[in-house]
Amino acid sequence: MRKSVVLIVMSLMILMLIQCGGKADKQPPEDLSYQQEILAKVKPMFAVVPDMMPGSENDTEARIKLGEKLYFETALSNTADMSCNTCHDIAKAGVDNKPTSEGTNGIPGPRNSPTVFNAGFHFVQFWDGRAVDLNEQAGGPILNPAEMAIPDSATAVANIKAISEYEALFTEAFGENSIDFENITEAMAAFERTLVTHDRFDDFLKGDLKAITKTEVEGLDLFLGKACITCHMGSMLGANMYQKNGLIKPYKDLTDEGRFEVTGLEQDKFMFKVPALRNIDLTGPYFHDGGVESLEETTIMMGDMQLMQQISAEEAAKIAAFLKTMNGKRFTQS
Repeated sequence: MRKSVVLIVMSLMILMLIQCGGKADKQPPEDLSYQQEILAKVKPMFAVVPDMMPGSENDTEARIKLGEKLYFETALSNTADMSCNTCHDIAKAGVDNKPTSEGTNGIPGPRNSPTVFNAGFHFVQFWDGRAVDLNEQAGGPILNPAEMAIPDSATAVANIKAISEYEALFTEAFGENSIDFENITEAMAAFERTLVTHDRFDDFLKGDLKAITKTEVEGLDLFLGKACITCHMGSMLGANMYQKNGLIKPYKDLTDEGRFEVTGLEQDKFMFKVPALRNIDLTGPYFHDGGVESLEETTIMMGDMQLMQQISAEEAAKIAAFLKTMNGKRFTQS
């Protein structure tokens, strides 16, 4: 009897300890009111990256497969050792992380190679907008003497015809006797239209208030407060307009006159396509000439040159933290 009483008392004590421990371990719910407030502010300005690029509804599996092979095809360069992937490396978020890339002549070009990821969402292609879409863009580097340096489209077609396996691939994708330059660029564009990334900022925009940290949300708040949204808005946070580089103060190097070199119009001097900010942390160095290595330094410079805003090092670090939420999950998840 006495033993039973002791066991009952011990059981009650253990139960009380468990209950007390449960109460002590229970945490109050996290206050997400600040995150909710900022989300409400930004929803009209930004958008989630769509799942499909414009035009992709017409792409077939055969064309995408062919386009991927052509994207890595070195026969489309005059030295047979360079492909599109050389400068727009799929494994490196679509860039080579160099200030500017060398052509087959080994000489660095004048402009930084932008990422191919999400490029089909941009309103034009290239820094100066000289191509209207991915099809036109795909053919440019192949025939550019400073890049892949194939002398003309007929040579490019001949090089592809000389590789026997392409006949079947083109027939499946476009029909018989279909190896021509138009179909080469169309297939490459079809592949590039598959290169869509989604990220934690997308999740935040969808309503997941814990998708990004409070510090990152503070960076987003600063991004709004410093008027960065003047040019960086929409699903790409940019890539939907031209803007003068050096709107308030001139950029450090005025050698490249931007869109003026395409149009010859005085008002287009130093005008460039506003960069998209998706994957921006992964695709440096920055500016059209790759002239700045640090994302934080770029942020401070942009505030000063474009917006007449003084951005401190601490503020730049928070804005950069926010920008890193747009690193594509395909690059951040193993």
